[in-house]
Amino acid sequence: MEYDLQWTPRAVKELLALPTPVQERVLAAVDLLAEDPRPRGARKLVDQEERYRIRVGDFRVLYEIYDQVLVVVIVKVADRKRAYR
Repeated sequence: MEYDLQWTPRAVKELLALPTPVQERVLAAVDLLAEDPRPRGARKLVDQEERYRIRVGDFRVLYEIYDQVLVVVIVKVADRKRAYR
């Protein structure tokens, strides 16, 4: 079963602000979330109920998983220093 990927407007804006090579790496990593939303290396954020993160180099992709409706929502794409603010 494959999950539907959705992006928040904020995440799209943050993605488009990144350099093109980084955008491509982030998009490749996000595409894999449709097949496996909890890949090896993904971490559940402690203070957030449904929020997870994956690392893409020095950048973090924060996302939420809704298993009931098979949806992954990309919430934020940021460099590791600003990702959790």
